[in-house]
Amino acid sequence: MPLISGLIAALAVAQSPAPAAAIPDEAALAPIIAERDAVLFATMFDRCDPAALADLVSEDLEFYHDRGGLTATRTAFVADYAKGCETKKAPDAWRSRRELVPGTMRVYAIPGVGAVEEASHLFYERQGDGPETLVGRARFSMLWRLEDGQWRLARAFSIDHAAASSAAP
Repeated sequence: MPLISGLIAALAVAQSPAPAAAIPDEAALAPIIAERDAVLFATMFDRCDPAALADLVSEDLEFYHDRGGLTATRTAFVADYAKGCETKKAPDAWRSRRELVPGTMRVYAIPGVGAVEEASHLFYERQGDGPETLVGRARFSMLWRLEDGQWRLARAFSIDHAAASSAAP
């Protein structure tokens, strides 16, 4: 009988939900998320490193874009990114740069899950080694989830894209 009781107890523990992640308060969270934002966008715009990008996003990533629609899963997101990296290898390829609009970032703790980041950003483009031009702006909201001690992008909404002529973030 003790063996059966022990097995039942072990099964009950194994099926218990994992403890919720300990999420810092918003004051402590803001610099953490700001750093993750900087790393994510440096990887997206300045580097061509699909493995690094894959490590920054969750397996079940959902990326919603007001012009491009939904990209679901890490695999699809990283594959799209890798194609863009190949395109950028041409000497006359278009290259983009993203700049966070100072003072627009807000970070909100989501207990047991992670944090939501909201902000505005500007986009610049240049062809080859040509001059850089401000081409647009957009807003975004992103859910950063704490997974096994690492902050990963889990959900993103990239919205309100507009041309530079109306770039009032």
